[in-house]
Amino acid sequence: MRIGEVARRTGVSVRALRYYEEQDLLQAERSSGGQRQYPDSAVDRVHLIQQLFAAGLPSRSVRGVLHCVYSGTVAPGLLDQLESERERISGRITGLLAARERLDDVIATTRNPPSECTHARVLGAPARSAAAS
Repeated sequence: MRIGEVARRTGVSVRALRYYEEQDLLQAERSSGGQRQYPDSAVDRVHLIQQLFAAGLPSRSVRGVLHCVYSGTVAPGLLDQLESERERISGRITGLLAARERLDDVIATTRNPPSECTHARVLGAPARSAAAS
């Protein structure tokens, strides 16, 4: 399939697909007219690349993971690097979960403030004055 079709099916820009090629993450054959031709498996590969980038892995780590996934062999040092990346991701997840819990608390308190709270219920709404109470 051509580059535009891969882009459409994956939701990734043509520019990003070219970048993946430059980084040796994705390979394409060239037609006689010089157009890129990708195998159907490129769609799944691009989705994996996107997941790995979204997790914050650098291109060199992504390259190593792809090699391992598609060849079944692990380059020396890759396992240690992947374990380190996994720990980093787990730390980010823990931090994001804590931030979400804090936001949940703020939302709940804002929607249903305790009776002793004298602040407005909705952020941005004018506060009630003591004279109006």
